[in-house]
Amino acid sequence: MQAAPQETAGSAAVQTPAPKRSAPASKKRSEGPAAGTVLAQLATLPVKGRAPKTGYERSNFGSGWKDPDRNGCDGRNDILRRDLTAVMARPGTQGCVITSGILHDPYTGTFIDFVRGQGTSNAVQIDHVVALSDAWQKGAQQLAADERIALANDPLNLLAVDGPTNASKGDGDAATWLPPRKSYRCAYVARQTAVKAKYGLWVTRAERDVIQRIVTKQCPGQKALR
Repeated sequence: MQAAPQETAGSAAVQTPAPKRSAPASKKRSEGPAAGTVLAQLATLPVKGRAPKTGYERSNFGSGWKDPDRNGCDGRNDILRRDLTAVMARPGTQGCVITSGILHDPYTGTFIDFVRGQGTSNAVQIDHVVALSDAWQKGAQQLAADERIALANDPLNLLAVDGPTNASKGDGDAATWLPPRKSYRCAYVARQTAVKAKYGLWVTRAERDVIQRIVTKQCPGQKALR
């Protein structure tokens, strides 16, 4: 019986075919925003066009400042006490009439001396973060009267700010006005989103897109306000 020939040096080695590479796994679908974040809260807001301003009056949201937490102080003075430092109150008012303090303005980053009085009080104003006219055009017309009063006096919707800057805002939403201080814009739109979610208001598409862009770039994981 003839022996099998020996493989000699230099003879071609038998090559085992390389295993076929599996096709790259398809990319996972991008997950939605994490629960409890501003982006998740924003996703719950209806997107609609702005309704007509017909019928809007400031009095639709109550006249003057109320005392929503029933601590004996009106909403304006509560916010001044919350947002100012070195606060002084008028004696005999149980701390309910703020006469002076220092505001580190969130909209401009400047420091403002607040002194209560004619011609000086307006240096610091209380801003409705969601302007009442804007709220009216985006669902507040359907709210009950007591709900509108609550919206106008809710600390969530109120900030002590620089008076002239507040005047420049008017009734603008995030699509038409943002604080000049860019580092505060994330906190600003987060507060707007929280207010609209709390009171069942909607956003326009342009407004939604601006808020989404700011939060995505600056604070995608920021927790939603309540």
